[in-house]
Amino acid sequence: MNEISIAGVDLAKQVFQLHGATSDGRAVFRKKLSRPQFAKFMAALPPCIVAMEACGTAHYWGRELARLGHDIRLIPPIYVKPFVKRQKNDSADAEAIAEAAQRPTMRTVVVKSAAQQARAMLFRTRDLLVGQRTQLVNALRGHLAEHGIVLGKGIGNVERLALRMEEDNLPDLVRHLGRLYLDQIARLGAEIEKLDNRIVAAAKENGVARRLQTMPGIGPICAMAITAFAPDMREFRRGRDFAAWLGLVPRQHSSGGKQKLG
Repeated sequence: MNEISIAGVDLAKQVFQLHGATSDGRAVFRKKLSRPQFAKFMAALPPCIVAMEACGTAHYWGRELARLGHDIRLIPPIYVKPFVKRQKNDSADAEAIAEAAQRPTMRTVVVKSAAQQARAMLFRTRDLLVGQRTQLVNALRGHLAEHGIVLGKGIGNVERLALRMEEDNLPDLVRHLGRLYLDQIARLGAEIEKLDNRIVAAAKENGVARRLQTMPGIGPICAMAITAFAPDMREFRRGRDFAAWLGLVPRQHSSGGKQKLG
């Protein structure tokens, strides 16, 4: 075990595939472990580089293994794929992760803290509820259109839909089901408002969010979204790198000396 320089881990919910290698890439072990066995094995393993794909549960395991003294490298899956040899399976994936992590120019993802992931969950929950509310509004508009009630899109027209639904001569069943939709829309709206208030309150307490809000066009929701999903700004050498991370820079497909952007 003392020869191990890097361990590549292919994560899963219950079964983990490990590939241990020396600094020159020679394989030392290949193991398939259950979740409890994995935690026990990594606790006994001497501190080394532990490489994983930046996927589900990777940040949790990154924090847990860092406490054991390991050097954590999270690699975007798209950068691991070229290192997979022929057939794809868990063992080949773990080996590819270990090989990718040994490249000196390999880009890695910073391990997120539990607080940062909690903020990300807040935004994803809000996004889910907004999507469900939009789905209900569109469904109600579609059903009422079949009965001659046609109004514009958007949450702002829900009250007008409710008014027309009561005023027009509709079957009792349509009116009853329409109220069911309206009740659900109102409930989701109240939950979204609570989450918005929580985001605004958190933005007031977060120093980075307060500084971001001094920029034109950046409000509390955008500011907190940046703190939740973006890595530490010190990871970027200049503003252009952050713009590229956001996707604001055109994608490059240049070849043969011909520059092609977009």
